[in-house]
This record gives sequence, C-alpha cells and structure tokens, in this order.
Amino acid sequence: MPRATEILPADRARHLGYLLQITQLPSASGREDAVSRWVKEWAALRPDVFLDSDRHGNITIRSKRESSLPAGARPIYFTAHMDHPAFVVERIVAPAVMELSFRGGVMDGYFTDASIVIHSSGGAHAARLFGPPRPADSRAGRGGIFKYYTAELAHNPPPGLGPAVGDVGVWDVGAAEVIDGNCHTLACDDLAALAAAISTFECLPQDELTSPVRLLFTRAEEVGFVGAIGACRDKTMPMDAVVIALENSRSFADSPIGGGPIVRVGDRLSIFSPGLTGAVAKRAEQLAGAPGSALPLASGDQRWVWQRKLMAGGACEAGVYCAYGYESTCICLPLGNYHNMAGLAQVQAGEFMGTPRVAREFISISDYHGLVDLLVACGIKLPPSEGNTRPPAQFDKLWDERSFVL
Repeated sequence: MPRATEILPADRARHLGYLLQITQLPSASGREDAVSRWVKEWAALRPDVFLDSDRHGNITIRSKRESSLPAGARPIYFTAHMDHPAFVVERIVAPAVMELSFRGGVMDGYFTDASIVIHSSGGAHAARLFGPPRPADSRAGRGGIFKYYTAELAHNPPPGLGPAVGDVGVWDVGAAEVIDGNCHTLACDDLAALAAAISTFECLPQDELTSPVRLLFTRAEEVGFVGAIGACRDKTMPMDAVVIALENSRSFADSPIGGGPIVRVGDRLSIFSPGLTGAVAKRAEQLAGAPGSALPLASGDQRWVWQRKLMAGGACEAGVYCAYGYESTCICLPLGNYHNMAGLAQVQAGEFMGTPRVAREFISISDYHGLVDLLVACGIKLPPSEGNTRPPAQFDKLWDERSFVL
C-alpha cells in the first residue's frame, strides 16, 4: 500500500496509547479541563509546538517551523471537540447527595438507576442516580437546556474530599479495553478524533510541508457546537483556512465498523464543501488504490480501506464552519454504542425489553490508524479543491465518446 510517509510500529503503539489515555478522561460541555490539561502537557514537552487558546477556551496547536513555509499558503486545520455527554455537579444537597445537570444527548431510559462516577480533587466517587429527573432549568444563565438528576454516593467521603460544584460525572462503564481489534472505552466521541489529530501532528514531516497544518480543539460541541461557533465568530481560524473536522459518528449497516475511516459528505443538517470533500476522497483513493467500500476487513487483512458516506445519524462542526464561510468537510470514525447507548436501535424501535443500560463506546483500531494515515496524507499533499463544481472536461469527454446514443 503506498503511503505518503511511513508510520512505524512504535508510532502505532504510541498512538494507541494516546487513544486509551485520552478517551478515559472525564469531560463535559464547559468542563473540558482534564482534556485541555492533557493537551497542554503534551505541547509543553515539545519545544517546536506552539499552543494558544482563544477567549472561549478553544485550543490551537501549530508548529514553530511554519515560518519556513511559502508565504500565502492556505493553512489546513484538523479540528475535534474536547467534550462528551456527561454530568456536571450543580448543587450539594447533603454530604453524599448532589444534584447534577446532564449535558448532551442521551435517551431518558438510560438514566434509570444508572451507576456513575464523579471525579473530584479528592478522587473518583461511585454514585447512583435515583428518582425522576427534574425538567430543564430555566434559571438565569442556564437557558433551560439541561435536565437535572439526583445522585447518591456509594460511600460518605472524608470531610473536604467529596465532590464539589463544577465536578464532572461520567457513566460507570469500566476501563478502556481492546477486544477483538476494537477499542471499548468511555468516550470515543470525540476524544478518539482528538487522539488521532495529536498522533497525526507528531508524524507530519514539518520541514517537507507546503501548507501549515494546525489543530483546533473546541469546547461544548455536545450542547450545540458552542465552542466552534465562538471560534467562527472571532475568526480563531483565518477565513482562507481549509478545515477538516474530525468526528465519531454512529455506525449503520452501510457504514460498518472496521470498514475504514469515512469521508463524510454531510450530516443530518447539511452537505459540506463538495470540492474539499472530493479532494480528501481523492487522497483516500490514492492511498487505497481503489474507491471507497463499505466492507469491513476480514481478520488478518492488511489492506488500507476507506468509506465515503453521508452519515445522517447526527450533526457535526463541519456544518458550522461551512455556515460561517469556511471551506470545510469531515472525516469520521464509525462508532458503536453511540453516546454510550447500548442497544440503541432496539430502544428507538420500541423493541428493547427491560431497562436500557449504558456501555462503553467502541471503534475499530484499524479504522483509527487508518484515520491517522489519511490525515498525514492530506497534511502532506491535499489535491486542489475544485470548488462547488467539477470541471466539465470529464463530462465533455463522455459527451464526445457517447453522445451517439442520443
């Protein structure tokens, strides 16, 4: 398989380590501190990396070697969001009882008597939800967008070491684990994409690039793309940027896990920039030596595969960037147990028996490594975008050859 640059087994092992670490970090919309801290610590260890934050807390990473690139080259941005659907402690009712908001989209049935873990400065605290949720809060500044739940800790914490207002609570789904080639973990969406972006940045031969390649990590995507909207309004990215948003999107029968990273042409809300989507797809086709397929790899198969799909099961930040005038598209990983909802198809169809339960999200390890491959290839050489229309030459050729049938 032709590659733009060789990624060694030791690199793959490090990238997998990033995936397992980052996707276990507790993160909620507006409370992405653990993820932000991990990224900042990673950057601090690399003297050639420059990290900056805009006034909304979105993080930009770029190479200090950009100054050697040709003047006027359009920067390429790989973007991912730092939050995942999760709880935030809003009020301490008693030493072992607290009220939490839930920030993100999960169906109501999954909250019934669910086990969670609340992360505080005093450690991790097991807890269980009880009672009915309260309706969305309409207090000033809350906007009525969250539901509120009551949780009781399994054990009374020592004084001063219990949860505090602002702490993050996550589903109690266990540690990250690789099973049959898939990574099962707390939060693939979208922390697996963030891990892939970090891995890509490490692999890029910065001295050989013709365009700057930068990373943008945004906040509060799960409650309405708030960080991405702030970045667009403030022009955190220059308007001539080429923006490739990275996501994890619910897998369906025609977008299987193990079938490779997906060049996403649109979502349930919009279609992305067609020219850029076509350029990314062309790069994927060059890597694979074949058009996109929806067939997952058989065990032991080492081919590089990819997919091209609409992925209308949700919405993503690429639509935001397009709406604000950026040329943008998306690459995503097919995701199992979307937003930690196990048996989601059966629950939505009314066919699930019993109480729905949360579980670890999961992605294919080969899809994850394939995403890094594709991002490295796009960073090194992204074919020129053809804008919103394809050149007529190929259609003129078809006309010349086949118009006789008319």
